[in-house]
Amino acid sequence: MASLEQSKEGVVFGLDIGTRSVVGTVGYMKDGKFHVIAQKVQKHETRAMLDGQIHDIGKVGMTIRSVKDMLEQETDIHLTDVCIAAAGRVLHTVQTTYDEEYPEGHEVTDEDIYNLDSRAVQKAYAQFLEKNTSDMKFYLVGYSTMHYYLNGYQIANLEGHKAGKVSVDLIATFLPDDVVDGLYKACERADLQVANLTLEPIAAIMVAIPEKFRMLNLALIDVGAGTSDICITDDGTITAYGMIPVAGDHLTEMIAQHCLVDFNTADQIKIDASHMDKVEYTDIMGLKKTISSKEVQKIIRPLVESMAQQVTEQIKKLNGDKPVSAIFVVGGGGRIPEYTKQISKDMGIAEERVALRGEEVMKDIVFLQDDGIERDSLMVTPLGICISFYEECNNFVFVSFNGQQTKLYDNGRLAIVDAAMQASFPNEDLFPKRGQELTFLVNGEQRIVRGEPGEAAVITLNGKPADIHTRIHGNDMIDVQQSTAGEPAEAMIEALPEFKSSFHVVVNGKDIQASRFATVNGQPQTAFYEIQPGDDVRVLDYDTAAQIAKLMDIELTPDTVIRVNNEKADGETPVYENFKVEYALKEDDIMDSYKDFPNADEIAVEDENAEAFENAEDTAAADSPEADPAPAAVIKNILVHDLHVTVNDRPVTMHGKTEYIFVDVFDYIDFDLSQPNGRSIVTQLNGDTPDYMQQLHEGDRIEVYWKENR
Repeated sequence: MASLEQSKEGVVFGLDIGTRSVVGTVGYMKDGKFHVIAQKVQKHETRAMLDGQIHDIGKVGMTIRSVKDMLEQETDIHLTDVCIAAAGRVLHTVQTTYDEEYPEGHEVTDEDIYNLDSRAVQKAYAQFLEKNTSDMKFYLVGYSTMHYYLNGYQIANLEGHKAGKVSVDLIATFLPDDVVDGLYKACERADLQVANLTLEPIAAIMVAIPEKFRMLNLALIDVGAGTSDICITDDGTITAYGMIPVAGDHLTEMIAQHCLVDFNTADQIKIDASHMDKVEYTDIMGLKKTISSKEVQKIIRPLVESMAQQVTEQIKKLNGDKPVSAIFVVGGGGRIPEYTKQISKDMGIAEERVALRGEEVMKDIVFLQDDGIERDSLMVTPLGICISFYEECNNFVFVSFNGQQTKLYDNGRLAIVDAAMQASFPNEDLFPKRGQELTFLVNGEQRIVRGEPGEAAVITLNGKPADIHTRIHGNDMIDVQQSTAGEPAEAMIEALPEFKSSFHVVVNGKDIQASRFATVNGQPQTAFYEIQPGDDVRVLDYDTAAQIAKLMDIELTPDTVIRVNNEKADGETPVYENFKVEYALKEDDIMDSYKDFPNADEIAVEDENAEAFENAEDTAAADSPEADPAPAAVIKNILVHDLHVTVNDRPVTMHGKTEYIFVDVFDYIDFDLSQPNGRSIVTQLNGDTPDYMQQLHEGDRIEVYWKENR
């Protein structure tokens, strides 16, 4: 029976609870090196674990107890606390995209980027929960940003840029509570208390990638039995986790089918063929056979190539769609011939930058005795589980969030935002909420005006002011008062860019700048109309005579006479660019009609009576030389008026007639009708093809141009 207590001896007990076996290690750290006192391996008697997840807690607990008993007997130390690791294959990853909009001219800060990432993680967690309808809890263990976007364009760093819209592509990784719970309960069955829980990819990195190299962009692949787990490092930290569901067991199954043997025999053939030229075995028919290592490689090569391709594609995806600088491979499956060479080919890096890590990375590991266990890539993760106790101290901690006890996975970088997410505190209640947005139509296109931002959540940590980024530790007390919403969005017609553009008109002889004419839901409205949700706003390229009168503070009464371009009009008459508008009382209008009579346009009367007027004039002169001459064959035509039209997008004023037809346009434009053959004239009147004798009206839009024949 063990006589020494683990706590007094200062030793660490680590367990690698794998799918095929359990590896136990006892040791201690001294002078920067980990000293292994003893190490034992025990295979599961049944398939009590599948793909890293415990299916039979009792049986796995018995295997753990067996390993514990062997180590206690050899070391004479009573083991009470254990370090364990959750398999990378049980991690769940979610990829998401999150957008954030800012006011015009906003300069992106580090705080903005942190908030963007935090909200993206919250969104990933919400998406994950939608797919997992069970009541199971999940813990965020890490996330990786793949790409940032500035106004729709990919960019390496958002900080310092002025942006209207920023976006992030992000991968978040979650650990299911039932996996953690199963590991804890299996250890309890062996009378062990979990002192530290890490992730297998982290544990492997502790040994395979020294800390001084973690500033580099590297990848680690742990090729296990059921899955190949992936971990990415950059800037001194782990940036992403992933896995592919293909590994050593799949290769074993191919060998079993080819050689007609059971799974265990096929697995031994795979192992022996990795270092022997020929392997002998007995098939299910009882026949003794021999197979060469080259033949084994030929059998599994298609799957090896597929595994390498899948794992490199996943690495690139986790690394922002770009290759890493180097790759380290651990785990039993990593010893497959040609595997590392195929990975280097698919990743597009030199072969020497893809390496199987085993005894060569154990320079800081001191084995105090020879227990017969091979120091190869299989031992990397078990040793890393022990070392992570000293370097990471990952485990679950409890905090109080608004009075509720909440369990969190402590990765050494926990912040209040992580506790809020784990406590299911609504994401929108952490960040300032905008007031109700206003949605309406402007000239048929949807327009959205955002509401005003509210106040951020009020947060205290252990009674002191804090924010969502404040770091937290076990037993901290967090209180959060939800954020508030800002004022709802408001908009008036005068604020619309379309309405702000003005145009020139002449009012009672004065040049003025008039605003556009607007209608809302078919009804005329002033510039000060407050737009309502769902309104259909139309801003036209003209104003009305009544709106211009209001602009000029002219009061319209029943006695007011309105003329637009010398023609009688009313308040609803459209007034376009460069139009002339006159307002007068009826009496003034009558007087104005005659005061300029002597200067009115004179036209010759060209009908059948013209000659009679001339003859009458001659006769009167002969009869009475002293008499005044008869009325001249000239009269004042007060019906003559100007017509304002637009021809080829230019204003044209037509003079001297009471009525105008389409063909009159050619008198006012520089257009030579005598063009060479092979071309045709295109004429348009308000978008339709006119008749040359068609009457024109005020404000008509005309197009006349030559068209090439094809």
